[in-house]
Amino acid sequence: MSTDFPAAPLAARIDTLLSTVLHERRLVGAVVLVRHQGRERYRRAAGHLDREAAIPMRDDALFRLASVSKPIVSTAALALVAQGRLQLDDLVARWLPYFQPRQPDGQVAAITVRQLLTHTAGLDYGFFQPPGGPYAQAGVSDGMDASSVSLEDNLRRLAGVPLAFAPGERWGYSIASDVLGAVIEQAAGMPLAQAVRQLVTGPLGMADTDFVALDAQRLAVAYADRVAGQAQPRRLHDSGDDHLPFLDGMAGFTLSPGRALDPAAYASGGAGMVGSAPDFMRLLETLRLGGAPLLPPGLAREMSRSQTGSLELPFWPGRGFGLGFTVLNDPLAAGTPESTGTWRMGGTYGHSWFVDPVRELSVVAFTNTAIEGMAGPFVEQLCRAVYGQELA
Repeated sequence: MSTDFPAAPLAARIDTLLSTVLHERRLVGAVVLVRHQGRERYRRAAGHLDREAAIPMRDDALFRLASVSKPIVSTAALALVAQGRLQLDDLVARWLPYFQPRQPDGQVAAITVRQLLTHTAGLDYGFFQPPGGPYAQAGVSDGMDASSVSLEDNLRRLAGVPLAFAPGERWGYSIASDVLGAVIEQAAGMPLAQAVRQLVTGPLGMADTDFVALDAQRLAVAYADRVAGQAQPRRLHDSGDDHLPFLDGMAGFTLSPGRALDPAAYASGGAGMVGSAPDFMRLLETLRLGGAPLLPPGLAREMSRSQTGSLELPFWPGRGFGLGFTVLNDPLAAGTPESTGTWRMGGTYGHSWFVDPVRELSVVAFTNTAIEGMAGPFVEQLCRAVYGQELA
């Protein structure tokens, strides 16, 4: 990518990609934003917000964020650290005395806030486990289903299941951000949704982002990848739970799109937020530029520094994990044009995003198609289109 980053070729490349994936019916709708050196270089809403009603996508559409919730909630935790109300190496049991799961060897685990942020706490996700696995048997919600349990009830169930490994021993993507949300509630002295508004979304003017859709008319309909025999992605149910397979031998995702409109659903720090692409871009650019007014520069840098050393991240070769998202350590191993130090994550309902601090580049791609928009070919194709590489 040249240093002047010409806007017209970039727009043409992304426009071509979006036209292709929509024509091929890999995505139903998408909002893509690109900012370079603080300037908006691309913004487009494409496809449909609601295919059946023929409602076009809009750039201020609201999306079920799934794991895009994690960096928002992680930022809230770090804002409390900046205020001296929470410490990264605090024991979780200090804030949640009821949450004391046992290690595989039977000892009570000593989990820290930092280990929750870095996903080294020994926890898991039910969708990674076999059908009927330990979390399913305990009735643990992953934060995306229609479960009626409270956050505390869910964590009490979680605490009754032995950890997958001793804290710090390995890296494992997990429900740790939901535990972090409960810690935030205790440290802030208020419900998680209120704390996130006070610490993150309020100061940044992220008026579209909360734990429930603030405007149902702008909420994108959720779809799932087409399967054999289907001509297009299938619409996920508006009520109840819909199952979305993930990998062979794993339970897969249990999704309830209606959760985004249910104010009684517990605030899942790892998967429960709803928001817009422009709102999330505002947070990414705030962090890229040093964190103000949310975080001091040193803490923002710590957030985007790999904390996991030589620990291997399954699914993400060449990457480590910071305090809320992956950090690129080895572009060659990752097979990506991104610069070393790039941050990246996604969300089950069909989202991907990355920040390349070296290139002063931030990209947000929210779609309403799971899981193509999170982990399908579109994600790599968009990245290569942004950097000006030929599509595979």
